[in-house]
Amino acid sequence: MTYENQVRQKRPIRVLLLCAVDFTAWHFLRPLAKALQKEGFQVTIACGPGEFFEKMKQEGIDIRENPIARSMNVFAHVGELWRTWSLLRSERFDVVHVHTPIAALVGRIAAWAARVPLKIYTAHGFYFHEGMSPLAYKFHVTLERIGALFGDFIMTVSSEDERAALSLGIAKPGKVATIYNGVDVSKFDPALYPPETRSRLRAQLMIPEQAFVIGFVGRLVREKGIFELLEATKRVLQHIPETRLLLVGDTLRSDYDIGKRAFLDAAESLGIKDKLVLPGMVDDTRPYLAIMDVFCLPSYREGMPVSLLEALAMELPCVATQIRGCREEIEDGKSGYLVAPGDPNALAEKLLHIARNSEVAKKLAENARRRVIEHFNEEVVLAKQIHIYKELLREKQLLAEAPTDGDDSPSDDRQGTTH
Repeated sequence: MTYENQVRQKRPIRVLLLCAVDFTAWHFLRPLAKALQKEGFQVTIACGPGEFFEKMKQEGIDIRENPIARSMNVFAHVGELWRTWSLLRSERFDVVHVHTPIAALVGRIAAWAARVPLKIYTAHGFYFHEGMSPLAYKFHVTLERIGALFGDFIMTVSSEDERAALSLGIAKPGKVATIYNGVDVSKFDPALYPPETRSRLRAQLMIPEQAFVIGFVGRLVREKGIFELLEATKRVLQHIPETRLLLVGDTLRSDYDIGKRAFLDAAESLGIKDKLVLPGMVDDTRPYLAIMDVFCLPSYREGMPVSLLEALAMELPCVATQIRGCREEIEDGKSGYLVAPGDPNALAEKLLHIARNSEVAKKLAENARRRVIEHFNEEVVLAKQIHIYKELLREKQLLAEAPTDGDDSPSDDRQGTTH
């Protein structure tokens, strides 16, 4: 009996979800891991350890230490490649699903060498973007092409990335599909936070009840546009003195960006450091989103930002940059506003417009939640991912054919863009 038939007939399909750091695993891979487990798959997560590692263990997730540095130095990853290959070969996984650029490259090469039958890559936003120098752009495209040689299928989180993958030779037709990031809309629901709860939360953070709160959730690094956000906040303060900038997040140990330290220095030099509220990393962003008046994501580069989706789901008027991912989440002028990256004046203008026009803000917020429910519902997104898993496993003859009633198969998957 072949190994493949043993897999199909005698044990669950074994899946390894691989990324660089536990922050990614906690925020992006947990829902997929749990959904796969419910479908009968045996799931393991491998990543570098950090503050979320033990939390996932406590939730009953099989998680292994396998740190992968974010360095672009190829020679720095030789040991990581060997360690990953050893893990894959010794435990004989059937599927390796890789996430984040460097881990995706290392993981697919190791999986190919270990003869893992199915290798999937979710590109959470390609690293190359229109603001890069031509040389840097070409370098990152080349890395993606190399990685694709060792994989079987690519899931992108935006249709722009899917089109880029096809046009740049990173993926072949039929071997790529867009699966948006999703949000649990029953959990991210403003109705869970009535006015009295919001007042109490503001008081706990020493935010005045009548303050106009500009919010941000994410890593405090330069590419998130946090310096432009500071400058925009200063301009807003000139018109609305009772403004606060609530920044939920921090830098990670794996970040090589010196943004936070320079950011705090910049806030002090602008004279607005006392207007910042910095709770750091939090387990649950919902209470913080609930007390914001507007959410701002002025990034230079994104994939399909979950923080923005969560803010939209919480019925917040949002201002983001006109970049890949953000412009698929927000319909400019209808469910939020988009401005050019690196433009604090445009950012301030939209923030002030929202602050001064309560009816406009209310309409944007209502449309924002409606859009998330229609296009970014986590339950639907996970079902589409699992359907693609099953189709690919059937192609590899690792899973029995689908039942004739087709009750596990959303009809539009694998046909290009899938929303």
